Amino acid sequence: MKKTVPLPEHLAPAKHMIAASVGEVAACLIRVPTEVIKTRMQTSSYGALGSSSYAAAKLVLTNDGLKGFYRGFGITVMREIPFTSLQFPLYELLKLKLSQRLGRKPLYAHEAAICGSIAGGVAAALTTPLDVLKTRVMLDLRDSSKEKLPPLAIQLKAIYVNEGAKALFAGIVPRTLWISAGGAVFLGVYEWAVHGLMGI
Repeated sequence: MKKTVPLPEHLAPAKHMIAASVGEVAACLIRVPTEVIKTRMQTSSYGALGSSSYAAAKLVLTNDGLKGFYRGFGITVMREIPFTSLQFPLYELLKLKLSQRLGRKPLYAHEAAICGSIAGGVAAALTTPLDVLKTRVMLDLRDSSKEKLPPLAIQLKAIYVNEGAKALFAGIVPRTLWISAGGAVFLGVYEWAVHGLMGI
């Protein structure tokens, strides 16, 4: 997407945001069903009946049909687009600044990994309220075909009003640490592979 988005070089941050957003929407088509099963298992939503991934998946299919696997798709996309819109432009900016400071390009994989870790951590911390909302939506076992579920904005406001601002940032430390580590590995390996394949 970075190569095909028809934007001039001075609009590189916008290009990175668009490319990252399109990539995340595509990834969510695969990620959301696994996330639904994971959250149901982690919270024992189905009790002993959902003790394995396969059993939990069967229960989702039986209770909600195929659409059950995509419960929370909208909020996941709403979380991922701001996340990647922060992470990737920040990552590219950090790489650029580090390259200028070191006086060489491209960066080594471990240097890119540090940039990826910082960018991922910042994006993770800032988008934690959306992650909290996403988890709540995925764990809501009400049947949406029989009961009208409240809009996402109302649910977000309800968390804030009933539980306080602190609840919107529940899990911020593990989320930030996990994504910082993931950003370092993912983007460091990515840069290493790209440079290795291109013979740089």
